[in-house]
Amino acid sequence: MLSYRKFAYVYDQLMEDMPYPDWIRFARTAWDKHGMPKSVVELGCGTGSITIPLVNSGFEVTGIDLSADMLSVARRKLEGTPQGHRLFREGSVRWVQQDMRSWELPEQVDSVISFCDCVNYLLEEKDIRSAFARTYNGLKDGGTFLFDVHHPNTLLRYDAEQPFVLDEREVSYIWTCDLDERRMEIEHHLSIFARDNQDPTVYRRFEETHVQRGYEPEWMKVELVKAGFRDVKCYADFEWLEAGQDASRLFYVAVK
Repeated sequence: MLSYRKFAYVYDQLMEDMPYPDWIRFARTAWDKHGMPKSVVELGCGTGSITIPLVNSGFEVTGIDLSADMLSVARRKLEGTPQGHRLFREGSVRWVQQDMRSWELPEQVDSVISFCDCVNYLLEEKDIRSAFARTYNGLKDGGTFLFDVHHPNTLLRYDAEQPFVLDEREVSYIWTCDLDERRMEIEHHLSIFARDNQDPTVYRRFEETHVQRGYEPEWMKVELVKAGFRDVKCYADFEWLEAGQDASRLFYVAVK
């Protein structure tokens, strides 16, 4: 199933209210606790909304994503920043099209991050294990793995509260969901209407389907330990508080 193709070019318009600074703040706090990295991999970097601020703060970042279209948008965004041309030439950022289940770089890095519930797109337990194993192998000793996922209860809430509608001048959508509660797997169906760049009186419609799966928090922690990680913690909703059943978004911090 192909996702994040045409959607990539309206993604930032639809996600402009996402709390990207909060994700960066969470990462920096974790790094203050466990050691500030020099080299960082971002799995599921998307259009670079977290990657680029980290690059502009002096980190050596590798943005990895499965979608060539998302990476294309990210490259253009970086080139559009005041520092973009200089940083790109210095090699402080590189964009790599890879699957997080099988990602690999020539060298190990100090930290790996994956935010915006990217890990929820791994639909089988073996996929989670593969991503954890690859990440463990890709980290230096003492390196950190930081990621977030939807709590399973969040998927239940999506199903209960659907449909969702956005009606803006440049882009609109109708978003419905189908939940398989046994697998805790949800299909997001989006009908998107975007203003044509060449003719502003015309709107183009396209369809996208995105599938995510929720995993029990304790199972995730056990799998991280099985992969070799230590000091595994799970927090709730951008706060350094132990996650409970009322959490919407789970944040994991693990050390190699």
